[in-house]
Amino acid sequence: MGKFRKKPVVVDAWQFTDAYEGFRIVKHMNIKRSWRLGADASMPREDKILIPTLEGVMEASLGDWIIRGVNGEFYPCKPDIFEKTYEPA
Repeated sequence: MGKFRKKPVVVDAWQFTDAYEGFRIVKHMNIKRSWRLGADASMPREDKILIPTLEGVMEASLGDWIIRGVNGEFYPCKPDIFEKTYEPA
C-alpha cells in the first residue's frame, strides 16, 4: 500500500445560502428542487435541492456547496468538507 496525493483540480462551486441562491443554482444547473413551507406556513421557501448525481439523487441543504466535477457532473458537499478540500483558485 502506498500514499497518494489528490491531483489539483479546479472546479466550479456555488454555496446554497438562501432561497434566491437556491433558485439561481437550480436554474444554472437545470436540477430538481424540493420546496417546504416557511415557519408561518404562508410563504414557500427553498431549503433543499435534490441533485441527480452519478451515485443517485443526493440532497443539498442550506449552507452546502454544489460542485461541478471535472466531467460536468454535479454533487453536494458539506461546508466543513469543502473547507478542508478546496481553496479559492
